[in-house]
Amino acid sequence: MASLLKWDSGQVVAEIGAKKGQLTLAAAERVGQSGRVYATELDLQALAHLEELAALQKNIIAIKAAEADTMLPPTCCDSIFMRLVYHHLTKPTEIDASLFHSLKPFGRLAIIDEEPSKGSKVPEGVPQNRGGHGIPQKILIGELAAAGFDVETVLDDWPHDQYHQICCVVFRKKKN
Repeated sequence: MASLLKWDSGQVVAEIGAKKGQLTLAAAERVGQSGRVYATELDLQALAHLEELAALQKNIIAIKAAEADTMLPPTCCDSIFMRLVYHHLTKPTEIDASLFHSLKPFGRLAIIDEEPSKGSKVPEGVPQNRGGHGIPQKILIGELAAAGFDVETVLDDWPHDQYHQICCVVFRKKKN
């Protein structure tokens, strides 16, 4: 992730849907004390854990996300990432706009997600065009292109497990 998003000392990074914050911690180490990592979460229990991490690691900031807004400051991030979160978004158009708004010009966005499993159900509240639990890569790319992002890299074989097809798509924010 660090090499894909070109993390370096002093950068500002955000993890959307950070849960327990393992990747947040890795990002915080990479950007160092002169950098910052925002960790957003909807779930209050997970948010409380992230707030504990932020109290220990001074370059982490925990943020209560909203269903239709990342709640990140405008043009604050050099890069943003989310892992196995996008297919759960109930308001993807609004979140995509919020992601775009939060990135600096030419900032990077990495989405790691899974193709829908055959016969699986779309999570409640999620657009029905997903075709199951997951998101087809074509729909993911189309939605983010509509929000103003260009595809930079597609990795179709992201490491995970034998039961899911995981990909990572890295997008680049257009200047504006």
